[in-house]
Amino acid sequence: MYITPRPLFKGAHVAVIAPAGPISQDPNEREEKIHACDKVLRDLGLEPYFYPSCGQAYGYLAGSDEVRARDVMEAFLDPTIDGIYCIRGGYGVQRMLDRLDFDEIKKHPKWFAGYSDITALHISLNQLCGLVTYHTTMPSTELIQGVDDYTMEWLKAAMFGDLTGGLIDELPSATPVKSLWEEGRTAEGILCGGNLSLVSSSIGTPYGIDTKGKILFLEDVHEAIYRLDGMLNHMRLAGLFEDCEGIIMGYYTDCDAGKEIMPLEQVFRDLLPKDKPVLIGYSCGHARPTMSLPLGANVRLDTASCTLAVL
Repeated sequence: MYITPRPLFKGAHVAVIAPAGPISQDPNEREEKIHACDKVLRDLGLEPYFYPSCGQAYGYLAGSDEVRARDVMEAFLDPTIDGIYCIRGGYGVQRMLDRLDFDEIKKHPKWFAGYSDITALHISLNQLCGLVTYHTTMPSTELIQGVDDYTMEWLKAAMFGDLTGGLIDELPSATPVKSLWEEGRTAEGILCGGNLSLVSSSIGTPYGIDTKGKILFLEDVHEAIYRLDGMLNHMRLAGLFEDCEGIIMGYYTDCDAGKEIMPLEQVFRDLLPKDKPVLIGYSCGHARPTMSLPLGANVRLDTASCTLAVL
């Protein structure tokens, strides 16, 4: 049984952390971006608290593994914090997973959001803590640049509770969606997944994704077609497609290299299961407009109507 955390509210205290990459290599630019993130979150009615990792850079990481892991733990354990928002993705979450105490985190369930490299935390929080988490756009990579109404409405829905309790019957996509296979099918299960490269690289680790009986969501960015092929085939051979009930493919942004030789949809047709419902083209991932998704929530996938419903 998954725990749906208390949604945020006007005046909620939100820990802003950087568990992956730095928001900038330049200290002055980091300070400017933190100020901009502070403003956009306050405009949403929140009280943000920026943790040390937001102001640091350790090569391509936002601080050392120890610093980033400590921020995650302190944000969950601090009783004055109502929710946790990752400031950006990048790289580095998987490096510090073994520094986190998921047994302790499980005792302090909180609203948690982010995407991209944050997928590694989503998987662990979903599976090891039984916590529903939110795949959403993030402050320093999108919000401070300004986002469209669709993206903002879905972010607010994730923040303030409209993606919980069955209040949303259908999740309409802003982009054309179609079933990969002609026959209309439905499936129900816990929604899991995120960024394909993170999901694929989790296989074989203690933090690997479990797709059994679940609806699997996958998206990616800046990957050549043959690399996507390799990651999907890795998942196929590991039995993850056989285990799941259905699949949703989101944005594959700037993943065009090699498409003249092998279109991405053909890769999907070659590797994804033909006996299960599969939707492609869902408006979620590394592009705008993007919806927010409640990972860990029970959902119904319908390829006849090309919809996803939160149950």
